[in-house]
Amino acid sequence: MKLRAPHVSPVPQTRVRNNLRALRFHHGEMTQQELADRVGLTRQTIIAVEQGRYSPSLEAAFKIARALGVPLEEVFQYDAEPARDDAPTGSSG
Repeated sequence: MKLRAPHVSPVPQTRVRNNLRALRFHHGEMTQQELADRVGLTRQTIIAVEQGRYSPSLEAAFKIARALGVPLEEVFQYDAEPARDDAPTGSSG
């Protein structure tokens, strides 16, 4: 059974970044369909992940990394939010 990404309206990019496209090409020029077949996703889901419009489940992310023969961190990275200044603002006294 293939997992499908939910229908996604245009939304901002996720904070999860990936090297999926480059890794597919370094892995014998694997097509999106070949990767989708190996991990049980649809080609449309692979496209959405590559474009940063969809973050895969943790299980799917591990399957993608395993299919490409690399550690998870080589495929996906998380851009943490910019540091916030938690000091209160305003004037005193």
